[in-house]
Amino acid sequence: MRRVYLDNNATTPVLPEVFDAMRPYFAERFGNASSIHHHGQETRAAVERARESVAALLGCRASEIVFTSGGTEGDNLAISGLTRAGDHVITSTIEHHAVLNSCKHLEAMGCEVTYVPVDGRGLVDPDDVRRALRPHTKLISIMMANNETGVLQPVDEIGKIAAAADVYFHTDAVQAAGKVPVDVSRIGCDLLTISGHKLHGPQGVGAIYVRKGTNLQPMLYGGSHERSRRAGTENVPGIIGFGKAAELARKALERGDLTRMSALRDHIEQKILSEVDATGVNGEGAPRVPNTTNIHFDYIEGEALVIALDLKGLAVSTGAACSSGAIEPSHVLTAMGLPPEIARASLRFSLGKLNSSDDVEFATSLVPGIVARLRQLSPVYNGAVSK
Repeated sequence: MRRVYLDNNATTPVLPEVFDAMRPYFAERFGNASSIHHHGQETRAAVERARESVAALLGCRASEIVFTSGGTEGDNLAISGLTRAGDHVITSTIEHHAVLNSCKHLEAMGCEVTYVPVDGRGLVDPDDVRRALRPHTKLISIMMANNETGVLQPVDEIGKIAAAADVYFHTDAVQAAGKVPVDVSRIGCDLLTISGHKLHGPQGVGAIYVRKGTNLQPMLYGGSHERSRRAGTENVPGIIGFGKAAELARKALERGDLTRMSALRDHIEQKILSEVDATGVNGEGAPRVPNTTNIHFDYIEGEALVIALDLKGLAVSTGAACSSGAIEPSHVLTAMGLPPEIARASLRFSLGKLNSSDDVEFATSLVPGIVARLRQLSPVYNGAVSK
């Protein structure tokens, strides 16, 4: 059976060039990067080259990059590493659970948190952020690109608001890095989180940009790794792969490769919306990353559609992988004002660098028939049609 993978916002396959770069560091170049002998210094040099590659992707100094285990750790470090009981934090209702659950933890520790809303397109209004500021506001954390809809938030404007108020600004750029240009100076953020496996690097490695002079307290205590900001022996093979993936992503952005991906995404939307009735794009009209579309298929359950498509060889999702199996509808889509039944009927299609136009044709040829079959089994749909 042919299998096509269109769930790249959950994770991406490691590119061959990335795997080739990692391979030596599992065996012959195995040294601990903190050791002062040859084996250690060999891996230390490779780690620092990777740090420079990640920094180049974000437009910052290599010394401002802290390697982590991924986006969740980076988000937790940014939020918990700056705040104390009595502080006030501003975030949004559509953040990844790595941010939302960190904020819930802060509330339990005695912090105040304001959750600003989004409009029907999934966009935060910067004026809502400005109005939420208080004298004791310590941190603003607003994501750059939403993981479910791909909607890009106005982080440049929010960065200016934070700077004017002398408040720290963190942005979760896990779903933006490698898909759109990311420049920390233009954004004006103090902290920014990315993850390797979202841009065709390995799982289990990520980074947080920490602006020079930011007093970020570590979450892990041990050795003086990562300039005492993240203790623990470095994941050398992962870091090397992450650095190579960042290098490839930067070159692809410079070449304009993502124009092709955007065209494939648009084709998915046009084909499905023209051939399947009672559908629509969640986040339509908002700026989005070029690889992501979130489409609702009214009158059916999204999870049933995911399973039916998977049985035919197509992998898509109903939203965040970390929320799979959740009974509640997507918090992102309900925050946008979608009724629960529409939120539950929504699918995310997310492209990667290895997807082709043939993959897209395969996907769009499957969806209409399977949607029609599931709707025939739906009493809600049949009741609506009979009216």
